[in-house]
Amino acid sequence: MIDIQSIKQRFGIIGNDPALNRAIEVAVQVAATDLTVFINGESGTGKDVFPQIIHQNSARKHGPYFAINCGAIPEGTIDSELFGHEKGSFTGAYDTRKGYFEVADGGTLFLDEVGELPLATQARLLRVLENGEFIKVGSSKIQKTNVRVVAATNVDIPMAIEKGRFREDLYYRLNTVPIHIPALRERKDDIKLLFRKFASDFAEKYHIPAVTLTPEALTMLENYRWDGNIRQLKNVTEQISIIETERVITPEILKNYLPEQTALPAIFKDESKADSISERDLLYKVLFDMKKDITELRKTVDELTAGQIPTTTQIATPIKATVINSSGNANLVEYENTQDAEVEYLQEKPAIDNLSLQDKENEVIIKALQKHNGKRKDAAKELGISERTLYRKIKEYNINM
Repeated sequence: MIDIQSIKQRFGIIGNDPALNRAIEVAVQVAATDLTVFINGESGTGKDVFPQIIHQNSARKHGPYFAINCGAIPEGTIDSELFGHEKGSFTGAYDTRKGYFEVADGGTLFLDEVGELPLATQARLLRVLENGEFIKVGSSKIQKTNVRVVAATNVDIPMAIEKGRFREDLYYRLNTVPIHIPALRERKDDIKLLFRKFASDFAEKYHIPAVTLTPEALTMLENYRWDGNIRQLKNVTEQISIIETERVITPEILKNYLPEQTALPAIFKDESKADSISERDLLYKVLFDMKKDITELRKTVDELTAGQIPTTTQIATPIKATVINSSGNANLVEYENTQDAEVEYLQEKPAIDNLSLQDKENEVIIKALQKHNGKRKDAAKELGISERTLYRKIKEYNINM
């Protein structure tokens, strides 16, 4: 039976959130194995504590432990830092140097921000994870190491894989046992405990009375987004403790220390209704982008028809264009030459002309005005346009609201 409370006390973890407790439980359970662990969570959530939990509860606890911030090491020296280098292997390599995988033999390596590693280094890391082998920079000799790797990142790895910035095979190799650390906004009940702990610590550090919160200020604290998570809460608590003369913090005082939150893009809002304003506004913008593609294609074909572009160029230059078919679907079409594009264009004009963008725009504006009871300032803000533009559009479409 895992004593989670004793683990929290030993490693200074504050909170009782079920997701946090589960993360601790998994860390302790996997510690007895040599499986690679992948910790994911936002910046400032305290990911660096979990590799220590794993190391201290493993058979390697008497071996070396190193935490490496991969994002803080320049790309040109990261291979040398991790795997070492031979004397003279590059400018400035005056001596042979051991890397972390060599000096941590028999212990644990915590690779923080592993998502920032260059692709070439990722290939080296994959090899050492698979068979424990690595080669120093400037050497041809294969060396062996017995290191347990725990990795962490706040990068969206699936997105990085899609963009070709992270190796998919490395991700699956690292992600043998995933541990998710919840964001502070997901564990609101812990915010009060954390604030109280930080306030007490800073009171002791600076020899001042500890600050407390009114119920209203606590509610404000709990409803704040906390993009910087625990790190941000700690900084805010320290600022208040030092600067404020009042020891009881009200919402009026607290708001001075909470940066204005940036609204999330509309496309990421949790909208259950299919006809939400944000989606329609997005559709409206996408349609204009597609129309721009069609307009450029039409211009090219018109120039060809008028004989402004030499025939040799027509044959030699393949082109791509977004074409709207009669069903209203957009397709990326590649023509071997501009003559084929001209034939396609003359046979069927782009159907974008049949889509009434004005109707879509009119509908979006009416929807916004209805939502905000005719308040044009609020409607313009939601639509992402100026009030002047909204007034012009209302007049243009003769909207009476």
